[in-house]
Amino acid sequence: MTQTAAQDPFPQQAEGPGHPDQRLPGAPFADDAVPDAPDPGRAPWWWGAVIAAAGIPVGLLWWVLAPSGLNLLSGDPALSSGSNTSAWLPRDLVLAGLFLLAGCITGTLVSGTRHDEPTTRTVALAVASAAAGALIAWGVGVLAGQWWGEPQDASANASTAFSLRSYQLLAVWPAAVALAAFLGIVFRKPAPAGETTA
Repeated sequence: MTQTAAQDPFPQQAEGPGHPDQRLPGAPFADDAVPDAPDPGRAPWWWGAVIAAAGIPVGLLWWVLAPSGLNLLSGDPALSSGSNTSAWLPRDLVLAGLFLLAGCITGTLVSGTRHDEPTTRTVALAVASAAAGALIAWGVGVLAGQWWGEPQDASANASTAFSLRSYQLLAVWPAAVALAAFLGIVFRKPAPAGETTA
């Protein structure tokens, strides 16, 4: 009497990731069992919120470092008061420098890696979030000057109080994001042939 070979309930399948038959009997198809991974080039909404929220520490740093604020950057007592017109330009330039630094960091992160280029939607979200962050930083710095700064008589000129004179500087942060992302994409070293992402 010939003995029928027992059927292996778990047949051996070809090894390798993504093999179409690599699943247990009775399990749903691989395409249904594994949820779609998030697209790395499509940033979620909270990512933009993080960039905009970075305006809070930037605004606080502006007040701490700039003349007519805590004036820690120059340390010149003559620039500690907003009534000194010589403090107005350096005060604006400190905020512009902080915006430039934040924009370069944000743009570098947005530009991705050589394996993963950002989408237009991701860059646009970063630029819009940086614009919101610049407005937040401006508001936070002015508010910090009102709360913790010395009282200033701004009746003669509004710039006597801790404020921003050149509103065009609010465009530095989003412009730096766009420029850094563009340069990161253009000058990215291409991935070697045959190299795959981990």
